[in-house]
Parts: sequence; C-alpha cells; structure tokens
Amino acid sequence: MGHPDEVRHDPADADEQSSGAVVHDRRWPGELRGSLRCSAALLVLLLLVDLVAGDFTLWRGALWLGLSLLLLVVLYPPRVRAGVGWLSSRGPLRGHRVRTDLLVCVRCADGLGRRLVLRDTFGDRVEIDPRVLLDNPALWHRLDTDLHTSVSRGLLTYGAPALHRVTRRIDRETALTVFRISGLK
Repeated sequence: MGHPDEVRHDPADADEQSSGAVVHDRRWPGELRGSLRCSAALLVLLLLVDLVAGDFTLWRGALWLGLSLLLLVVLYPPRVRAGVGWLSSRGPLRGHRVRTDLLVCVRCADGLGRRLVLRDTFGDRVEIDPRVLLDNPALWHRLDTDLHTSVSRGLLTYGAPALHRVTRRIDRETALTVFRISGLK
C-alpha cells in the first residue's frame, strides 16, 4: 500500500505523453453519443411500455436498465488513438495496443465486419475497422509512416497484399473526397 497522496501512473500514458502528438479518431465522440442515445431510447421505451401496461415493478425496471446497458456495451465504439510508434484501440471493457514501428503482420479479417489486424514483434494485437482510417487522414498518416518503418527494418513479413489493398482504398476514398469538396465530381 502506498501513501494516500501517491498517484499511480500508467506506463502507457507516459509513453503517449512523451511520444509527441497523439492522433485520435475524430468521429468517436459522435459515435459514442449515438450509442448512448440508442441505449437510453431503449430504456425509456421499455419503461413507458411497462408504465402504460401497468406492469412496472422495480425488478422489471432493473431488468430493462441491464438490457439497455448491455446494448450500450455492444454498440460502444472502440476509441482508436495513435502516436509515434504505437496504435491503441480501447473498448468499454479493455484495450489493446501495438508498436506500429515493430509490426510483423498486417491482415484484413473478413467476416461480419471488415477488420484490419495488426500484430507486433511482442505478440500484441489490435483489430480496427478500416473505416476509422478512411475517416481520419491524420490517423492513417501516422500508421502509414510507422508501417514504412517496419518494412524498412525488415520486420513486416506478412501482409503486404492486405496493406496494399487498404492503401489503395484509402487513397481512392481520399481522392474522391477531394474531388467532391472541390466541386470536380
């Protein structure tokens, strides 16, 4: 046990602060608000139905609250951040972090939702939605710079085709956005 005034610092936080500018997913706050609104709307709707039907009890209210909290956990968007040499993705229950300058594997996991899976030399792994990179050019630039570092070090041994697909898609989407903004499309 430490002194009551002692403050414990997470080493990851120290790395983030010392590594310069941290780039965040700029759409995350809006997505979080949307998740909160959906779960709150479900709670209000269920409580109103119970009140109108005359079936409301504290136990049912607690059940509806638990159900709306479960919906919030399911809809909670991961918070993606990156700095020089690292990328993290934090969900409602836990987070993951990789050293992007020490990546050994990049692959696209297809399934219910497309995911970009990054694995570093320490075995740490992060899965992110490629849409986050499309929507945040600064985040993509930070990751792309570190990917080139991994390639130049000879570490990135798996995933060049997946990486090229993601790069082409992001470049295409960025060009279309520039054309749309400039009125050329």
